[in-house]
Amino acid sequence: MVEFLRLGLPQEEYAFFFIDLFGYSLQRNPAKPWARGDADDNAAKEAFKSVKILTYREPQNPEYKDFVSKLKTDAMDMFNFSLEDSLVNLISGSFHDGVMLYSHALNETLDRSGVRPPGDVINKRMWNRTYHGVTGLVQLDKYGDREIDFALWDMTDTDTGVYQIVSVYNGSQKRMIPEPGMKVYWLKGSPPPDIPLCGFKNDNPACLAKTVTMHQMISIVVCFIFIIIVTVTVFIYRKLKLENELTAQLWRVHWEDIQMSNMEKVLRRACSKLTMSLVRRGSNYGSLLTMEGNFQIYAKTGYYKGNITAIKYVNKKRIELTRKVLFELKHMRDVQNEHLTRFIGACIDPPNICILTEYCPRGSLQDLMESEGITLDWMFRYSLINDIVKGMAFLHNSVIVSHGNLKSSNCVVDSRFVLKITDYGLESFHKESNLDDVHAYYARKLWTAPELLRADNPPAGGTQKGDVYSFGIILQELALLKGIFYLEGPCLSPKEIIERVAEGRWPYLRPLLCPQSHSEELGQLMQRCWSEDVNERPDFNQIKVLLRKNNRGYGSNILDNLLSRMEQYANNLEELVEERTQAYHEEKRKAEALLYQILPHSVAEQLKRGEMVQAEAFDSVTIYFSDIVGFTALSAESTPMQVVTLLNDLYTCFDAIIDNFDVYKVETIGDAYMVVSGLPVRNGKLHAREIARMSLALLEAVHSFRIRHRPNQQLRLRIGIHSALKIHVSEATRAVLQEFNCFQLELRGDVEMKGKGRMRTYWLLGEISSNNA
Repeated sequence: MVEFLRLGLPQEEYAFFFIDLFGYSLQRNPAKPWARGDADDNAAKEAFKSVKILTYREPQNPEYKDFVSKLKTDAMDMFNFSLEDSLVNLISGSFHDGVMLYSHALNETLDRSGVRPPGDVINKRMWNRTYHGVTGLVQLDKYGDREIDFALWDMTDTDTGVYQIVSVYNGSQKRMIPEPGMKVYWLKGSPPPDIPLCGFKNDNPACLAKTVTMHQMISIVVCFIFIIIVTVTVFIYRKLKLENELTAQLWRVHWEDIQMSNMEKVLRRACSKLTMSLVRRGSNYGSLLTMEGNFQIYAKTGYYKGNITAIKYVNKKRIELTRKVLFELKHMRDVQNEHLTRFIGACIDPPNICILTEYCPRGSLQDLMESEGITLDWMFRYSLINDIVKGMAFLHNSVIVSHGNLKSSNCVVDSRFVLKITDYGLESFHKESNLDDVHAYYARKLWTAPELLRADNPPAGGTQKGDVYSFGIILQELALLKGIFYLEGPCLSPKEIIERVAEGRWPYLRPLLCPQSHSEELGQLMQRCWSEDVNERPDFNQIKVLLRKNNRGYGSNILDNLLSRMEQYANNLEELVEERTQAYHEEKRKAEALLYQILPHSVAEQLKRGEMVQAEAFDSVTIYFSDIVGFTALSAESTPMQVVTLLNDLYTCFDAIIDNFDVYKVETIGDAYMVVSGLPVRNGKLHAREIARMSLALLEAVHSFRIRHRPNQQLRLRIGIHSALKIHVSEATRAVLQEFNCFQLELRGDVEMKGKGRMRTYWLLGEISSNNA
């Protein structure tokens, strides 16, 4: 019945009467005949809303109850059988009444004839007769049929699905008698029509199945032919489209269309030692770091159509475009996934044969694990692991089938910290480099499965089980963060590791497990992934399920995971920015100090503000110039370091003195020392006084200055144009100094000055301290 209702018929348009005279369905669960205790109970309950169950009505008279009680006792005593309460007991009562009625009829017939009567005579005596038996009033009609009572059961509570008797058919009165307080439940609130809208099949010709006409047969044939034509057309179209795609070479990139970036130029200038260190690490994608110009380079890059791309050069002289190679290139264009680097194209122009892929600025997973600027907590690590699993699961289900070169340096991270797998596919472009460096050759094979190491000609694209082994090695890298194939004990070279792994003798050489660094479940997953028996290694779909169970506490929500990644990166970036900012301020301070030493303070401030420095004319300034008497001879008799020490001591002393005066040191060249006052800041006529006082202070300091390597020799300083240890003053300077009325000057006389002719000059002897202004 339930299955019939599930055929899609409009349930509310029908009412199904299930005749179950002795209540076999009600014996299982009298209140809920639809219940079986399985998953289909809800569907059965819905279906039974339209089902009405018709049974015999069990007698309620005392005789019947006594009969059933004795029946149970006899069944237990005689047959050791426990008889339950059910409508089935009515059969026994009916049999009893039938036998008793037959006995009465037989006795009556024998009383009349005295001989054994025929069977039909006995039967007719039971017709149209009433008899009180254990089942109540037994009434037979004129045809020998018993007039018995029936009970109609219905679902009285649609929420609980409970069945109860809602109406009783009285056989004697031949009418339905509703039970008090009960009514029949109809889905639409009223009984369905006696005759369906379409009528019954045998009564209504409209409901009969129509005979297929000739036109209909022709239409069916035409439709069938049309479907065949469309199928063939689609097949031919797809075939032609495929050939056009192979011929069009949409993947092809011409070398002249690639613009090399500045990073690539720096990379090309990188020293061979750094390049070899990259090779030793086994990186094909590029984990080369350089800090020239504060740029960090993770891969060879260039610009193609205005976008930066990663460039991987292929160590081949030429690429022959066979049909196999064309299909490999087409498959690379067709494979698209968020956890695979996007294939942009390939350049096959000798000698610049290369592959262009999406550039991920965060570098490889290997770079991330070695970076000190980013903290890899377990939430971050599980996120990266899940990215690898998703990418590999997609790759294994694609036309690429397997990776063949999976390693941490071929798992790259984009700007959003999403891990993507690169260096997959294009088997015809792969060629083992003929490097003399044995260490580098074996270092690149530390991720390779043992069965592939032992194979004479391993498949260029690898195997899926081999990829799982490589994933297990990457798991250990991420778990311990101590490098590839970390082991305790004596340090083994990559060659020694590869040879022991390829031997395949127990105990198998595998990386170290550290329960203190990772969970027990993750350690078990590693061991399964790098199992010697390839059949014990799980596929990536199984790994995805295992990881989902193991890392439930590490945030499975993608958005939360991404936000957490970005927050962690922002925190690390803030620390890095703070550190770089402090370094910047320190370098700025040094640059400003140097700038103030080279240029006047006012000029330096203008340059800092980005202003144009205009040349100025100063009407009145005083210039100081001095040198050391006999410096050439002294230098010839001293070592270079002694000369440098002498000048450093002298000018350190002079610089400390001139800071007390309104003067500006122009420059020092060798033993020459030049100072000016009155510029770049004008000070009226005070410039002569400041230079005069400074000159006297410097001259006094020279008297007490001692030469380290010649402590007994007096250093003699020539200031202006003078004899030794005297200050020579021009007449113009004397005129200004006389206004202060505190300096002692002595006439020297007229002196021939180069470029000026004869000029009257004076000696500056000192300053009167009492009138010091």
